[in-house]
Formats: sequence, structure tokens, C-alpha cells
Amino acid sequence: MAVQLSNLEHLPNYQITERLDVVYGSTVRSKHVGKDLFAGLKNIVGGELTAYTELLEESRQEAIDRMIVKAEALGADAVVGLRFSTSSIAQGASELFVYGTAVKAVPMSQQQFQNPPSDNHYSSGQTPNPQAQTSPDDLPRFNPFG
Repeated sequence: MAVQLSNLEHLPNYQITERLDVVYGSTVRSKHVGKDLFAGLKNIVGGELTAYTELLEESRQEAIDRMIVKAEALGADAVVGLRFSTSSIAQGASELFVYGTAVKAVPMSQQQFQNPPSDNHYSSGQTPNPQAQTSPDDLPRFNPFG
């Protein structure tokens, strides 16, 4: 299986079996003088700076590829909690940094989707209803904001 990427803290339809380590990839890029001149002119009339859009897309892909190499070296099946960051390194040069947690994961069976395990915690007066089934949409979700 190729290393899967998720910006979530979990991988949908997979059970994380082991957290391996934080992995990252980065690239530092500078602007091309000709592209910079054209972008300055484009800035006057407005519109998308396609040269910069392409530069950022290439930078993102290179940083991701470098991160995946590190995840594969650890034997990871996926990287979860994927995040991007940028910083200015020098005049006209910026770093694009991507990071996440390398994990081992296995696909969950269809049965696990249909019948999630019950935690047997009921408030007073409630009794379990064996005929009621909980759908995956009714399960609590991770909230990164607390």
C-alpha cells in the first residue's frame, strides 16, 4: 500500500495500530528574476500570479515527496495530522515545510462500520436496546479545537 496522507488525526476506514514518529519534508525556493519582474507588472493590473502559483505547487509536491520518503523508511502506512508551514529564509527565498505523524494502519472490516463496539456506559435509567444500531455518522468525532 502506498503511504496515505490525511490532514485529520485519523485515517477514515482504517484502524491506526501504531504511531511511529513525526516525519517532515521541506524545500527552500527563491523567485526567478524574470518571473518576479512579470509578477510585479501583473500586480499593477491585478489577477493571479500564475508563476508563483506554479512555484508553490512544485514546492508543496517536493516537500510532500521528501516527507513520504521518511515515512516509508519507518515502515509507515500513512501520515496523519498533515500540516504545512512557510517561512521567509532570506530576501526572495522562502521555505515550505510539511509535517505529520507516521503511523501503521490496517483497513477496518465492513462489520466494524455496521456494528461499532458498545462502551456499555449508560446514564441512570437507560438500558441498552439491542435492536438499535449506531451508524458511523452518529459516533463522536475528533475535535482539534477542544
